[in-house]
Amino acid sequence: PHLHDYLQEMNREVFSKYNLMTVAEGAGRNPQEAMLFVDPDRHEMDMTYHFDAGRVLHKDGTYKLTDLKNVFTSWEKEFATKGWQSIYLGSHDQARIVSRFGDDRPEFRAPSAKLLTTFLLTMHGTPYCYYGDELGMTNIRLGNIADYRDVAARNGYQLIKSQNGSVPEYIESLKLFSRDNGRTPFQWNATAHAGFSTGTPWLQVNPNYTTINEAAQNKDSTSVLNHFRRAIALRKQLPVLVYGQYELLDAANPSVWAYTRTLGKNKLLIVLNFSDAARAWNVPNNLKISGKALLNNYPAIQARGTLAMQPWQAVVFSLE
Repeated sequence: PHLHDYLQEMNREVFSKYNLMTVAEGAGRNPQEAMLFVDPDRHEMDMTYHFDAGRVLHKDGTYKLTDLKNVFTSWEKEFATKGWQSIYLGSHDQARIVSRFGDDRPEFRAPSAKLLTTFLLTMHGTPYCYYGDELGMTNIRLGNIADYRDVAARNGYQLIKSQNGSVPEYIESLKLFSRDNGRTPFQWNATAHAGFSTGTPWLQVNPNYTTINEAAQNKDSTSVLNHFRRAIALRKQLPVLVYGQYELLDAANPSVWAYTRTLGKNKLLIVLNFSDAARAWNVPNNLKISGKALLNNYPAIQARGTLAMQPWQAVVFSLE
């Protein structure tokens, strides 16, 4: 009952005396409660970190884009003018973002990983990027419980067996959602154990390390890694991507997420095609694109009244 009293005392006696940042992880059951922890006038903590994005995923691993839009838009409404929030999709406690929110099939892995990077680095808040996501690392999908190390996965397996549940169904759910998917060794290169260690890693290395690794992507200007670098550079270059107001466009669209960011006279349009099919998206009449795309995960796009979006295409435009 005295949580906020304790945090205010901690801020007064400790936090305020140092140049540091504090994060309120999982604080509050909704945006309004979370704001109590990070409202600057309350002198408690600096940034909130919520888990609502993961809750849109269904048991089969699918989700509705409109649900994901609603999560981030509802939080943004609360934090539009005060407080500060994190923007994240993955962590050490979750499976890989490209396998959950993107499409890790070979033909779509790279464009969808780049789209998710574009999303994280063009939203209002501090982006959290988990190791391996800059490469588009995927779920390993281990098929044998003996290969899992996560205690939750192992305990769940024993529970399923004791209740005469379906072990095959449980293993399939682990392939989608187990935290071990997001904890496999970083894929540095194509040498043994992906260059992560000369010893035997605690978890298996994902077999796709021979093609998905830092060394290969570093040399490829079109790679997920180099798109990640371009997105970071653009965010550093344009304060509007950090501080600009977020406005959702075409909220009911089931495949395309479009929004603007506005700071003073600077305004950007971000359009993300969250699907494996080409989509046409009509630019609203009151928005006029200025010049070529500032960021694009495909070689080109025609910046006219209707955008012909390729599967998992993500573009950032400046607006007049």
